[in-house]
Amino acid sequence: MTPRLYLTFPLLAVLIWTGNNLVTKASAGAIPPSVIAFDRWLLAFVLLTPFCLRRAWVSRAVIRRHLAQITILGLLGMALYQGLAYYAAASTSATNIGIFVALVPLLTLAIGAAWLRQRQGPLALAGGLVSLAGILFVLGQGDYGRLLSHGVGRGDAYMLGACIAYAGYGVCLKRWPLPLPVWTSLYAQIAAGLIFLLPGYLLAPAAPITPATIAMVAYAGIPTSILAPVLWMQGVKHLGPGRTAIFMNLLPITTAVLAALLLDEVLHPYHLVGGGLVVLGIVLTQRPAKAPAAASVQG
Repeated sequence: MTPRLYLTFPLLAVLIWTGNNLVTKASAGAIPPSVIAFDRWLLAFVLLTPFCLRRAWVSRAVIRRHLAQITILGLLGMALYQGLAYYAAASTSATNIGIFVALVPLLTLAIGAAWLRQRQGPLALAGGLVSLAGILFVLGQGDYGRLLSHGVGRGDAYMLGACIAYAGYGVCLKRWPLPLPVWTSLYAQIAAGLIFLLPGYLLAPAAPITPATIAMVAYAGIPTSILAPVLWMQGVKHLGPGRTAIFMNLLPITTAVLAALLLDEVLHPYHLVGGGLVVLGIVLTQRPAKAPAAASVQG
């Protein structure tokens, strides 16, 4: 495969995640949020079992030693992140969901700076402020004063909570490098996430079984939960984390365009301005800080 074709890995992953933003919105009113949140991870768990169960059993002593960390990762990455997103979809747009998800790298930097004492350069700080201005512009529907007078809507608040949970998940992964193969670790985290999601699933009303609801769960459980992570990891492997991360800048754009085309969402000017500021801020944070001349010499 030529180097240019490696670019298709993160691009396809972003397109799958874009589709998941649309599915998340489309599921509102069709499937109870706690039901689709549980069903999609149950489907992924069942499909991964033939490939991961044996290795997980062999690694059971390691899993037991790191059970607390695995449990927290499952709570943040599997239960809270997508679970809150399904609740958010009832009262916010797919376009807003895409813009919020684009904030995850910045939120990860912020949590990492606070918890891991990671120092951020001036470009990262400027990028964070620019992106914050962008997301507040979207929340205020183009009017910062409106945000102060009306506050944040329930759906947007849920979505912000979801993104904070996922940013925390990323920081925890870095803080707790588990001595497990990637897929074994993911498999154990899904199992932990399912435990947290089970009570909501049992208390929710039964979801109607229709071709549409089956397709939604299948999309969330297979391409989104299994295929996209594989493509993304391949992108990181062949392109490096920095070049791969740039593709996340496309997510609010692709989500907004497809939501307008497929869900008849209205793309307002404040989406374009606020989303553009979010993307600009992310680009700034991904630019490496200029190192002093003496520090750049390697001995």
